[in-house]
Amino acid sequence: MDNENLLSTPKLGFGLMRLPRKRFSIDVDQFSTMVDKFMAAGFTYYDTAYMYPGSEAAARKALVERYPRESYTLATKLLAIFSPTAKSAKAEFETSLQRTGAGYFDYYLLHAVNDSNYKKYERFGLWDFVHEQQAKGLIRHVGFSFHGGPKILDRLLTEHPEVDFVQLQINYADWENPMIASRANYETARRHGKPVVIMEPVKGGRLAQPPKEVTELFAAYNKDASPASWAIRFAASLEGVLTVLSGMSDVAQMEDNLSFMKDFRPLNEDEQKIIQKAQNIIGHSAAIPCTACHYCTNSCPKQIPIPEILNAANMKLANGQEMQARAEYRKVTEGKSSAADCIQCRKCEQACPQHIRVTEELARCRELLQ
Repeated sequence: MDNENLLSTPKLGFGLMRLPRKRFSIDVDQFSTMVDKFMAAGFTYYDTAYMYPGSEAAARKALVERYPRESYTLATKLLAIFSPTAKSAKAEFETSLQRTGAGYFDYYLLHAVNDSNYKKYERFGLWDFVHEQQAKGLIRHVGFSFHGGPKILDRLLTEHPEVDFVQLQINYADWENPMIASRANYETARRHGKPVVIMEPVKGGRLAQPPKEVTELFAAYNKDASPASWAIRFAASLEGVLTVLSGMSDVAQMEDNLSFMKDFRPLNEDEQKIIQKAQNIIGHSAAIPCTACHYCTNSCPKQIPIPEILNAANMKLANGQEMQARAEYRKVTEGKSSAADCIQCRKCEQACPQHIRVTEELARCRELLQ
């Protein structure tokens, strides 16, 4: 399939990292309802990963076993960061096939490639490995998700021109953020002619509840449009976008996303100016830019609930809600490790795609909340 056909994909994709849960497991019934609504609206792209707990198995129950294989497209990913050997990294592919029961993957990605780990993917021979699976018909399109800077992205796309697409973190808050480099990475991918899958358009849900000034700014123009709609439409309005992944967590979020993406219209000139004003406001926010991806907790030897602690701190830092922040901190650390248990090994920082100085932030959280 050429780039033109790739870019005909409906512009809303269903990210399966933040699925609805019942206590400690995924709520497959609610997930199935969300799948039904998504399919009925004409959308087909589903994105999961080997490392998303329970996600691939849930996709099998809610999607693969309930819909004809040709009616949807499924993406999953191989994460080498925590694999000690090339053999164990490559074994993730077969495990993903077994978990999903999909038979093949429409899109397969090397996962969370960045400036500090890209050589491991090379050392393990994973670029050749995924193309071997593609030659066998087990993968339709090969790509990679990227969390580094434009210099390394340019190098990777130069050395691997055969990849079909690249997945990037792009949202209006990070467009000019030098740590995330949304714009610079987007422009690099487009310069190489690669279609872009956009992840984190709502920044882990943070742009669904932006600062009060931003919410008021959006409402003054269109009181019926949710803050999330502004974020997703910003991403989907960019040229060369294959699809925009939204990590929807319940039926209400699905219905909201479908309400403005089923008949998608790009941002107009006035809306683009409003987004620029929102970028200026958020650029001065004191919030910690955590998206709750939980890559850090997979690395933490003390099993500190880092994203939940940072979210509690943001109640105070971004919104001035000190009492609520302290109450939330007590709730998320009850019976678990706290910010004070950090041993400063910095494994969390090596895994964080947002490049947050987690050790420093945990120390600040301890001062603020404990």
